[in-house]
Amino acid sequence: MAVKTLADLLGEGVEGRGVLVRSDLNVPLDDNGQITDPGRIVASAPTIKALAEAGAKVVVTAHLGRPKGGPDPKLSLASVAARLAEELGRNVQLAGDVVGQDALARSEGLTDGDVLLLENIRFDPRETSKDDADRGKLAAALVELVGDDGAFVSDGFGVVHRKQASVYDVAEQLPHYAGTLVAAEVDVLAKLTENPDRPYAVVLGGSKVSDKLAVIEALAPKVDTLVIGGGMCFTFLAAQGLSVGASLLQEEMVDTCKQLLEQFADVIHLPRDIVVADKFAADAESKVVPAHEIPDGWLGLDIGPDSVDRFSALLTEARTVFWNGPMGVFEFEKFAAGTRGVAEAIVTATGKGAFTVVGGGDSAAAVRALGLPEDGFSHISTGGGASLEYLEGKELPGIAVLEG
Repeated sequence: MAVKTLADLLGEGVEGRGVLVRSDLNVPLDDNGQITDPGRIVASAPTIKALAEAGAKVVVTAHLGRPKGGPDPKLSLASVAARLAEELGRNVQLAGDVVGQDALARSEGLTDGDVLLLENIRFDPRETSKDDADRGKLAAALVELVGDDGAFVSDGFGVVHRKQASVYDVAEQLPHYAGTLVAAEVDVLAKLTENPDRPYAVVLGGSKVSDKLAVIEALAPKVDTLVIGGGMCFTFLAAQGLSVGASLLQEEMVDTCKQLLEQFADVIHLPRDIVVADKFAADAESKVVPAHEIPDGWLGLDIGPDSVDRFSALLTEARTVFWNGPMGVFEFEKFAAGTRGVAEAIVTATGKGAFTVVGGGDSAAAVRALGLPEDGFSHISTGGGASLEYLEGKELPGIAVLEG
């Protein structure tokens, strides 16, 4: 990646300078607003800490959820600020607004090494505006918070596929650098695309085929093994002419799946058995059935043990593995075995010297929720959508602008 990095910025000197950092702190919250998985905060802390310790006046911008056109108290970054302060071992101020009076006053009062987190950037609708001028005005207001000699560090890999004010437009108005997280993510993804060691296996799960279609089409010709599980597997099973009961099914994608199965018959691997349930609930009645015998009215919520064994045999012998998407509803213990089994096979591959990448999103959450060792994978990405778009070969605006 031909861009300046955090190391370059630190080498130039940041003491007394304002530095705007775009982090990805979009963590999951429970119904009480408590953080259920702080992974993105933990991953974002090193860049912020390095700048603060070097004497920068650090202004952090980030989003949480998808507020609808204005402030939403449920999506405030208050809990994130508290958790980030724990991670950094220093106070983190939270502005009461995005670029308003409080943010401006607090930024003017920063001393060397201070950290200020702005309120949820998406509370300002200009952040996600399709109008370049609107986004540019918000970017200019963000730049004002760090001053004329400020710098911008892009460290939110989970948003670099978005052309948004705090991701793209600020980089056009300030000297810009890739944070450690963004630089590491791009290096990892380049390894997956440029000359991966073989056999190269990809595991895709999640609910909808349509969400993963582009990455399936991009990777199927390049990999040796493509394992498909999760809710999306039922549309593929339907494409084989099987009945999938009440399982998740995208009727409009059946013909597409049929074509993919014909074209990549030697690459695509589907489950042979399914854990089915009589309802979508943690306490549902469940049983294991062959994939071709899913009963009417029952829905598949996980891959079965035979499928785990078959997939594991393929994955443990791979030299490169990319995994994006759980194999089942891992949030319910009864339907977590498939995701756990596949993840453990990838950990085994790592132990045998394979390069293994967890592609962010629900997969990263599953690793932590199931208590699997994070160091059992070569890399755990923080950006699900961004990772997939990179592997699809798309240009990521937040990376392209850093190269300018």
